[in-house]
Amino acid sequence: MTTDVSLYTVDSVIILDNTGNRVLVKYSNPPHAPEDSDSLAQRPKQQVQFEKSLFQKTHKVNGDIVLFENKTVVYKEFSDVVIYIVGGLNENECFLFNVLQGLVGALEIVLKYSIDKKTIQENYDMVSLAVDETIDDGIVLETDPSVIAARVSKAPTEENSIKIDLSEEGLFNAFKFARSRVADRLQQGF
Repeated sequence: MTTDVSLYTVDSVIILDNTGNRVLVKYSNPPHAPEDSDSLAQRPKQQVQFEKSLFQKTHKVNGDIVLFENKTVVYKEFSDVVIYIVGGLNENECFLFNVLQGLVGALEIVLKYSIDKKTIQENYDMVSLAVDETIDDGIVLETDPSVIAARVSKAPTEENSIKIDLSEEGLFNAFKFARSRVADRLQQGF
């Protein structure tokens, strides 16, 4: 076992449907990786072959971790999708599984506990943001589902937002309001 310690722990995040086709994939490659590394980030044809082989090996198998083609893979199956986190052969399985649990938990919150192919496709932007908030270029940023979901959640709607009038009249009204509040506090003696 090598003692190389790196922040780049996740090689890819793969979400496949129940036939092995891509729903969402994100491959990463450390910027200082050796030229002869077995990274799939720059080889699209090998990516598809890797995904098909991985799906065949893990589909309908009651497991959550597998060593596959010199990669450590943790995964979780749902009704019609499978979510994979792929790391190097020497990566800590518990850490990769914690990343998977964080991502799945965030997706459950964001997708309202309905993780399936249709929901993922309808909310592709949110799912992609959740993956990006969890893992950025192979570096794990966050594993807490509630934090990830909070970062991904939609912006407030128009009726919930506070409208601020930045015109002269609006600023004058704000100044007048602040002045009256200060005067009230001074009369009360703080």
